[in-house]
Amino acid sequence: MSTITQSDAPARKRISRSQSELLSKLFSYFMLCVGSIVILIPFAWMLSTSLKRKADVYVFPPQWIPSPPQWQNYKEAFTTFPFAHYTWNSVIIVVLVMAGTLFSCSFSAYGFSRLQAPGRNFIFMLLLATMMLPSAVTMVPIYLFFNKLGWVNTFKPLIIPAWFGTAFYIFMMRQFFMGIPYELEDSARIDGCTTYGIWARIMVPLSKPVLVTVGVFTFMGTWNDFMTPLIYLTDEDKRTLALALSYFQGSARSAPDLHLLMAASLYAIAPCVTLYFLCQRIFVKGMVFTGVKG
Repeated sequence: MSTITQSDAPARKRISRSQSELLSKLFSYFMLCVGSIVILIPFAWMLSTSLKRKADVYVFPPQWIPSPPQWQNYKEAFTTFPFAHYTWNSVIIVVLVMAGTLFSCSFSAYGFSRLQAPGRNFIFMLLLATMMLPSAVTMVPIYLFFNKLGWVNTFKPLIIPAWFGTAFYIFMMRQFFMGIPYELEDSARIDGCTTYGIWARIMVPLSKPVLVTVGVFTFMGTWNDFMTPLIYLTDEDKRTLALALSYFQGSARSAPDLHLLMAASLYAIAPCVTLYFLCQRIFVKGMVFTGVKG
């Protein structure tokens, strides 16, 4: 009997270990489901409100499923103001900002990660120190500078700064570049490739994950930017989609059209959600490999 008990001990340990792992996975999935539901509640409320009549928005207790759903709210929200023109303005700004950010940050990150120059680390530390400055501190000086250049009420203050790099994105790309083997660079130099050629033909093609990560961050930050266009753009025909959403918030004399605001907000966030789902795998891979080395 003792022999049977001793032989059954490892099997019991394996069973108990598999049961504990199963319970751990079930608990993890349960917590993820609960967290997902909590996060999706505001989105569900936005969708529900966008299909209500204006009088039903403030009904208590709240009505989650509108009856009947007001599908014409989306058409009314899109046609009340020239949303197509505002969307085109946002697309122009986003495309140029993304191009400038990816070019300048990848070029600067390559220099900080590969080129040996006196004071390189000191300059990099100064660059990182700029991340500690709040935007409210630099807002007025930058506005006065752009006003002297005559760039106010144009797209230039929203686009040109992106072509001079962003400290956080340069840091991300530098960390990724430092994880690329030096042997690839040495082989390219033996074949006669210049420094600029190594950056364009080796570093950039191998940096797809971090480029997609920076691109997604840049797209979302620029597409949803409200403060910068509000400061520099005054003409109605130059306003962006983020500014157009404020038209439905009402004024001191009129109540906000929340049903139209929610419909317009769903239209505004659709590109961000679509982009994230399309680039999700590469985006996560870039976030994981950014801090591997350095």
